[in-house]
Amino acid sequence: MLSDYHQYDGLGLAALVCEGEVSPAELVDTAIAEIERLDPALNAITQTLYEEARSAAREGVDRDAPFAGVPFLVKDLIATVAGTPTTGSCRILKEHRFAADSELVARFRRAGLMILGKTNTPEFGIMGITEPVLNGPTRNPWDVSRGSGGSSGGSAAAVAARMVPLAHGGDGGGSIRIPASHCGLVGLLPSRGRNPMGPGLGEAWGGLAREHVLTRTVRDSAAMLDCIAGADVGAPYAAPAMTGTSFLAAAQAAPVPLTIAFTKEALYGRDNHPDCVAAVEKTVKLLQDLGHTVEEAKPELDRHALAKAYLMIVCGWVAWEIEHSAGIAGVPVRSGDYELTSWVMGLVGRKNGAIELAKARHICDMAARTMGRFHQRYDLFLTSTTARPPVEVGELYPSGGDAVALNVLKYLPLKSLLNKALDSLAEEALSATPNTQLFNQTGQPALSLPLWQNGEGLPIGVQFAAPLGGEGTLFRIASELEAANPWIDRQPSLLKAV
Repeated sequence: MLSDYHQYDGLGLAALVCEGEVSPAELVDTAIAEIERLDPALNAITQTLYEEARSAAREGVDRDAPFAGVPFLVKDLIATVAGTPTTGSCRILKEHRFAADSELVARFRRAGLMILGKTNTPEFGIMGITEPVLNGPTRNPWDVSRGSGGSSGGSAAAVAARMVPLAHGGDGGGSIRIPASHCGLVGLLPSRGRNPMGPGLGEAWGGLAREHVLTRTVRDSAAMLDCIAGADVGAPYAAPAMTGTSFLAAAQAAPVPLTIAFTKEALYGRDNHPDCVAAVEKTVKLLQDLGHTVEEAKPELDRHALAKAYLMIVCGWVAWEIEHSAGIAGVPVRSGDYELTSWVMGLVGRKNGAIELAKARHICDMAARTMGRFHQRYDLFLTSTTARPPVEVGELYPSGGDAVALNVLKYLPLKSLLNKALDSLAEEALSATPNTQLFNQTGQPALSLPLWQNGEGLPIGVQFAAPLGGEGTLFRIASELEAANPWIDRQPSLLKAV
């Protein structure tokens, strides 16, 4: 057992393995002990693969692999692990086991990672909270009365609590960056097409969704992108080629002066919480002190049209996911097998046709053109990651009048009513997390950094977006800020209490 396990990031643990100071088996057993000790308070883990991980550690690890012997968790959505269910927190999939690893998981293994289990996610990943009916809510290690964000909330809670140094996540509208912000982590949305999604998918959510990891350090995120980046066989598209020798090299490169735009406003919402505004203001001051040119500016976008387009695309894919999951389970499509929000979003997708989807995709494509022109002037765009600090568990889950309205739509699924609800959702549904979806729509990379905390000691993330293919610039600025205002030694209250 490694007594100072909490102090190391993934690359740090791998260095210990490489130097023979600790064995992969010892790391696996240490991580299992931490999961058993801490997860009862968090509910981050939905499946355990302890014996499989112990067996992999005993069989031997390539000590030259970048993450040799490092304990790891996989989000229970999209990525498949051979012999285990990938449920997406959908009840009818909990017994279905996938025969093979997805390409991303295969690359995780080649990087040396030891997979200990699967992490909690909302059904189909469609909410910015991780509170599924199937598994129950995941709680935040900084304050267990609060949520960890979604949809990679299980992975975020596990990494923040130091159960593992990094874990898999996916992001279709902020689902890596939102929990990274709420749990005090580094969370990267890679460029569209950067990481593989095959062989079972060409793309997810019409290209909105991308997969990567949540980490405690910038270098772990960069090094992992080096391990997993690149289109797999038959991919529908690929991200622009990386500039430079590696993403890790970009993270370790000397800083260069950048021109950075920022806004303190919410992108798709009405307002930002004062804590989130303060985080942007402090980041601007820090950037200026480091020699960067920082200007208050934002792109001219129709935020309501973009929010509605985003939701239309998601609803179309949820409709497909409902039919697809029923087909996998070998059962007819039945409303009782799905959560109310999922079912109603699926109804919106079914009731609308190809023209509505084409319009939504066109709106996203035009936003990408706008952002491309914006980045001809600005290297990066800074916002707060979310518009609110972490909220209480249950606060954002539909209840009361919202639940009644969803039930009306469930039993009276008229297209006019569903589209009126969609129009309202574009104003209300993203109010707590309105700053992340734009970059899913445009294909750009965006990175949440845990630079600040509020007066209650809760993490408040800030987000940088770069032009398509600009992960190297993100890692360079992130490393500079990490050195200027380190966060690695901050410990969540759960670790102090146990």
